[in-house]
Amino acid sequence: MSQADFYQVLGVESDASVSKIKEAYRQLAFKYHPDRNRGDSVAADRMKKINEAYAVLSNPSKKAEYDQLRSQFGSSAYSRFKNTYTEQDIFSGSDINHIFEEMARSFGFRGSSEIFREFYGKGYQRFEFKNAEGTTRQFVFQSGSRPGFKLHGQGPLSGNLGKLIRFVLQKAGGIQLPEDGADIDEHLYLAPQQALQGGPYAYYLRRQAKKLVVKIPPGIREGQRIRLAGMGEKGKSGGRPGDLFLRVHIRKPLLKSIRDFFTGRKGAT
Repeated sequence: MSQADFYQVLGVESDASVSKIKEAYRQLAFKYHPDRNRGDSVAADRMKKINEAYAVLSNPSKKAEYDQLRSQFGSSAYSRFKNTYTEQDIFSGSDINHIFEEMARSFGFRGSSEIFREFYGKGYQRFEFKNAEGTTRQFVFQSGSRPGFKLHGQGPLSGNLGKLIRFVLQKAGGIQLPEDGADIDEHLYLAPQQALQGGPYAYYLRRQAKKLVVKIPPGIREGQRIRLAGMGEKGKSGGRPGDLFLRVHIRKPLLKSIRDFFTGRKGAT
């Protein structure tokens, strides 16, 4: 499948319900599970595509964004979506781990940690500890794209809770956890013709004093963002750098800008 389509991968219609999407994924995950297809590279590749498709279509916001790209760009929606999301972004918040664990309990397959390390690299790990009430909390560390120390099924640890856990682990065991760098949000102003045609664009990132060449996708629209992986703030203790997000603004012709200014219309540049 040279140009994938998430709906075709799962074999569901674009208006399929959440339960229908999950049912289709369960059936395919069982069929192509690596423990039932030892040494079959084709099945392994299919399993990866199935995981990816489910992670997107089971998430309302990611599904909505993919549907919009699919409506606008048709068969090229997949590649455009992949240019926006990293592998970690795609799987963030997904319940795939839970489904793999259910299959492990029901059919004696390997658990999700071992399967995911096989698929996505040795950097995938899970950490567990018990709080005072005896509740086990799970953490996931992924280094496939952008690593982060995360609560299982949630985003990277941040805020007061994240700071507290990092402090306790560092003081109790001398563990210095990797911490990803912050993302940077900037604005990119394009002429209408530049936005329509796309192509390379020279951009100067002032806060890092770097000259960048940004690839503008043809037909980009006002308000869309371009992601430059690894061009954000530096990480700490081995953490990866953040990303740079450029929000696109399309300049209006001069006469229209003047008219908008004097008529009080919003959006003049």
